[in-house]
Amino acid sequence: MNRRDLMKTALAGAGMLPLQGALAASAERGRRPHRTFLLVHGAWHNALHWTRVTEALVARGHRVVAIDLPGHGLNARFPSSYVDGATARFSEERSAQADITLEDCATAVVSALEKLRQGGSKPVLVGHSVGGAVITRAAELAPQLIDRLVYLSAFCPLRLGSASAYGALPEARTGYGETLFLGDPAKLGAVRINPRGDAAYLEALRAAYYQDVPTAAFLPFALSLTPDLPLSLWTSKTGATKERWGRIPRGYLRCTQDRAIAPALQDLMIREANALTPGNAFTVESLESSHSPFASQPEALAALLEGTR
Repeated sequence: MNRRDLMKTALAGAGMLPLQGALAASAERGRRPHRTFLLVHGAWHNALHWTRVTEALVARGHRVVAIDLPGHGLNARFPSSYVDGATARFSEERSAQADITLEDCATAVVSALEKLRQGGSKPVLVGHSVGGAVITRAAELAPQLIDRLVYLSAFCPLRLGSASAYGALPEARTGYGETLFLGDPAKLGAVRINPRGDAAYLEALRAAYYQDVPTAAFLPFALSLTPDLPLSLWTSKTGATKERWGRIPRGYLRCTQDRAIAPALQDLMIREANALTPGNAFTVESLESSHSPFASQPEALAALLEGTR
């Protein structure tokens, strides 16, 4: 064996192994995705907050799209007092997003579903928190576009119609978050928080929504929030029916340490949904997490999403 042959053998037996692994991984990524997921964020959040879950699902071979709802993320419009730092006026200035409705947001989700459906498979539609009201309305509008609904510690407003009606129930009380909201939502046209608040305010925000995320890791999530949730997303009825929304297979991912949507409230909404469509009940899984497992447990959350059937 000459020197060139020896070099080839050595490369094949050692240095080429990492390359072979990379090629194999590349081939795996090149296969048809197992499933398609459309991720819908909750109040004040945006597509960016799903990043780690998106990465984990894509690494498993899935096709994933996270969207910004109207009034959130890159679609947000901000009060001038929020930009200027005029704290006193911030509690009174009417929201520039007061005209955005639940229907606008549901229509945006349906549009995203239609685009994804062109790829050949119906998406799994995932909603977090108030995003549950949005996906409920979207499912009523276009059940034919959805493979499965997944509620991640999310509102599923059926019997009472709106997220706010469920938020007013005794089961919703956790003792956290009540001091976070600014001004009168009816006058502002929005449910307003202050992601640029002082250290005490941000700690209260963390304690209510992200208590299992250390402060340093929480801040990038907090400072990416939009201050105004258009009021309609909180107060409008979803209009869900058993004939349309109720025909779609669905799962609920419970967050057992949730201080924003208490487990008792999650369970109430699950029971009511199952009573409406007893032949198409929720499959239920639980995460030992706060309201924000996309921040605290993205890999575990991705695994649960992957396994939803």
